[in-house]
Amino acid sequence: MQNGNHNTPQEMTLKFTIEEANLILEGLGQMPFARVYTLINKLQMQAGQQINGASANGAAQEIAEEQPSSKA
Repeated sequence: MQNGNHNTPQEMTLKFTIEEANLILEGLGQMPFARVYTLINKLQMQAGQQINGASANGAAQEIAEEQPSSKA
């Protein structure tokens, strides 16, 4: 994939189930560490942010639903 701008790498967004992401990480784990460690770290960081963000959003939603209405 080429984006015309050779200085900035083009980013993409992909969606996987947790099981699929773990399979990708397992496959990367079979490759030479020096070649893939930054990619593994990047995948783990992004997945952690999404999982923690989903948990935080779910908890915030539950709290909002438990709050009594302030309407009089």
